[in-house]
Amino acid sequence: MKFKTTIILVIVFGALLAFVFLSDIREKGKPEAADKLVDLASDDVEKIILKKQEESITFSKDDEGNWLITEPLEAKADKYEVDRIADDFSSLEIERIVDEEQADPGKYGIPDKEISLFFKDKEEPVKVVTGMENPLDNNLFAQRTGETRIVLVPSHLKNLLEKKVFDFREKKIFQFKTDEVKSIDLQSGKIQWKAEKDGDEWFLKKPLESLVEKSEITGLLSSLSDLKAKEFVSEAKKEEEIAEYALDKPEHEVTLNLPLENQTVRFSINKKEDKTYATTSLSSKIVEVEDTILETLGKNPGELREKEVADFYSWEARKIQVKKKDLSVTAVKDGDNQWHFDNEEGEAADKEKIESLIRKIENLEAEEFIDPPFKPAEYGLENPRATITISVKDDDETEDITVLVGNTVKETVKKTEPDQELAGGEKEKDEKKAEDEFEEKEWVYLKNARLDYLFKTESGFLEEIPGSIEFWKKPVEEKEDED
Repeated sequence: MKFKTTIILVIVFGALLAFVFLSDIREKGKPEAADKLVDLASDDVEKIILKKQEESITFSKDDEGNWLITEPLEAKADKYEVDRIADDFSSLEIERIVDEEQADPGKYGIPDKEISLFFKDKEEPVKVVTGMENPLDNNLFAQRTGETRIVLVPSHLKNLLEKKVFDFREKKIFQFKTDEVKSIDLQSGKIQWKAEKDGDEWFLKKPLESLVEKSEITGLLSSLSDLKAKEFVSEAKKEEEIAEYALDKPEHEVTLNLPLENQTVRFSINKKEDKTYATTSLSSKIVEVEDTILETLGKNPGELREKEVADFYSWEARKIQVKKKDLSVTAVKDGDNQWHFDNEEGEAADKEKIESLIRKIENLEAEEFIDPPFKPAEYGLENPRATITISVKDDDETEDITVLVGNTVKETVKKTEPDQELAGGEKEKDEKKAEDEFEEKEWVYLKNARLDYLFKTESGFLEEIPGSIEFWKKPVEEKEDED
């Protein structure tokens, strides 16, 4: 009996010993909580003063929580950069304590720079002074005002503390809400055009009328709104300064209308020597900007045009109708993404052929545009050889896209493929190469029913337009497989 009791006690003791041992290992494996010189909430910082030998910069939050520079000038601050100061210094980790009771901070280069953080509901600011770099690990010597200990703080703070006023300024000073712009008037050198927004689409109005490729307009507006100052040339532009940088008669001028803001803003941009300067009618500043904006402004109206004949996504197509002289055939897509003829029988249609035609139309792009005035009969569009209507459903909205198919035309064009190695003598090679440089291509004239101009596109898709209802009927073997 005693023997069994002893065994049980040994087992229990061993289990307890193992538990204590494992617990000790787990505790040792846990990282120790970092000691902090400051441990407060960065969201509560309302004001920051950064003092350096050569300057002092003061940041303050406005009523909306945006950072402003109030000294040595008044300007909007870069939120990201100032938030970095607030975040890093309100939760300032200590890398190592150098000296607990140091009577002479000067031997560590303290004070070199000073950060004062003013927290909400605290009467006195929290001040941290930094000194030189520790040559062993590049961390900074630092001390919190009111404490005796000298510590090392992370080395990455050095770059933050050495930033100048310009580095902390908001560089995007011409920002506006791009989706609220309703019209654009642009003059860039000899290029002039006007565009207006209708719903979600943009249309050129001058010097020609055309649907605009949306990305071109959004790219232009984003480039203007995101213009960054490389240098602040003038804080309060004067007439003589405007004339000095030729911004009274700029080479590039863009006028934007924002009805919701009840504003019209005019961008004036001019390149002088090797620098590009900009201002707006709503800004008091003249700034130097990157000259990449000039390439965006320099696109002629033809480059802005939407080249797609029909702007839709093929997978959104729910119905297609083809009309020819003696043919009218319609197919619809059901909930299982299968196609059926739109007749009493509801016979299954050939999904592959129908969707192939729809994709071809989706990808049709203009090789050339024919703008009014023109005679539709000259392009075979007075009595089109085919009319194709595709119904697409986006969310709960259904839109009908109608494409009219006109005449075809053949032309000899230069090949774009790279040269191939040819056999034979030099003369034969030259003759063969000359022959192979050109090829005959067939084009077709098309009209999107809602646009006033024509498209000239490749004609390859024409062979996929049904000549009879049988063309779209599902092959017999497929029907048997389904049965």
